[in-house]
Amino acid sequence: MNKAIISFVASLVIGFGLGYLVFGVVMGDSDKQPQVAQTEATKETTTTEDQKKKPETASVDATNILNSKGCLGCHAVDKLGLDGGVTGPDLSKAFTEVEGKHGKSLDEFLKEPTSAVMSSVIGGSPLTDEERTQVLDMLKQASEK
Repeated sequence: MNKAIISFVASLVIGFGLGYLVFGVVMGDSDKQPQVAQTEATKETTTTEDQKKKPETASVDATNILNSKGCLGCHAVDKLGLDGGVTGPDLSKAFTEVEGKHGKSLDEFLKEPTSAVMSSVIGGSPLTDEERTQVLDMLKQASEK
């Protein structure tokens, strides 16, 4: 009987620990913004020298959209200095490469993705027309660097 209780408690602790890691740490909390991306995007430059030293960062609005929708949990946008996850591809060239890979423009892909993973992600948290326009502008800027 004692062995069964100990096994149950150990399994419970391990289960909760793994659940916390998978859903809290790995997948991220959609209400919280990743600190690295948020800090990088919201830094204000005070002089033109600072602007020359650092790569341009994405607009704060588009960055906030990528954070709030969870995009930066899996993707980075290196050309704009946005650190993110490594599960998905870097989005720096998404504006020009999505059509060749998925058979539709990035705008259409963001409305109706053709990949199973992105269909479930975007389907669960779709972008508004305004959000999509801001993200497209930001990704176009990244592709031109």
